[in-house]
Amino acid sequence: MSTIMSMRLDKNEFGARKAQVVRNPRALFVFDLRAAFASANRSAYHNEISGMKTWVLLFAALASASPVVAQEPTPPLVPQHSQSIMETLFKAGPVIIPLLLLSIFFVMLVVVYLMTIRRGTVVSSGYMATADALLRKRDYLGLLAVSNRHGEAIARVVQKMLDFTTKNPHADFQQLREIAETEGTRVAASLNNRVIYLADIGMIAPLLGLLGTVFGIIHSFGALGADIGSARYVALSRGISEALVNTAAGLAIGIPAMMFYAFFRGRAQKLISELEAATTHVLALLSLQYGKRAERTPVLIEEEL
Repeated sequence: MSTIMSMRLDKNEFGARKAQVVRNPRALFVFDLRAAFASANRSAYHNEISGMKTWVLLFAALASASPVVAQEPTPPLVPQHSQSIMETLFKAGPVIIPLLLLSIFFVMLVVVYLMTIRRGTVVSSGYMATADALLRKRDYLGLLAVSNRHGEAIARVVQKMLDFTTKNPHADFQQLREIAETEGTRVAASLNNRVIYLADIGMIAPLLGLLGTVFGIIHSFGALGADIGSARYVALSRGISEALVNTAAGLAIGIPAMMFYAFFRGRAQKLISELEAATTHVLALLSLQYGKRAERTPVLIEEEL
């Protein structure tokens, strides 16, 4: 606006100066300067108008091009199809099959041990109370029948002792103690041998994983030496993936197996100690009966049993 107003003032002043030049020739130089400044102002005005038109056209072009750019699909940064865990495991080579079977066997052992390696399967309070009462009453046949109906480890030990006493009525107490110790040792060895399977799994699984790792590294180096162009990098990555998956699978099975082995081994040792205490209690009651029997007049042991 200021530029337009200055141009209007320049036109009016130009007319007045023209009349003044006619009357006074000396004012010609001043008039020429004024005319030069007016021409410069007009050129600046035209440049400003042309610059504004250029910016308007540029913004219009950008505005019209933005919907087209927005409609173009953006390339995905992440692959559309990602492999699941099962697909990754099945592509990890042949060693993963025995590792999966070993993991299933490991889970089954843990479930079975949780149900069987507990106090109720070795020594139960109900059976010990019944055995104590029957031994004090000298009801050996009743105790033998109760022991046959129970599946606890202490019931099997007592059953062995009563069977030996019934079949060998003249046996002394030392022989009966040996029978109890032998059966108790057998039960303890059975518990320890059952738990040792977890330790075996804990050692075998990492070794199988190491074998799968070696196979994966062999495939990777085979891909590097093959003349297959850019596909060698795909084969190289597959070999490395196979090696790492097998290593992870072996450790994922071996570490929990060793942890559960330590847990069940401690529980088995505790149950064995309780079995020894219960057997000692039964032997103490039987020793009292044998002591009383030695002091009494000789009678038929078959009648007491």
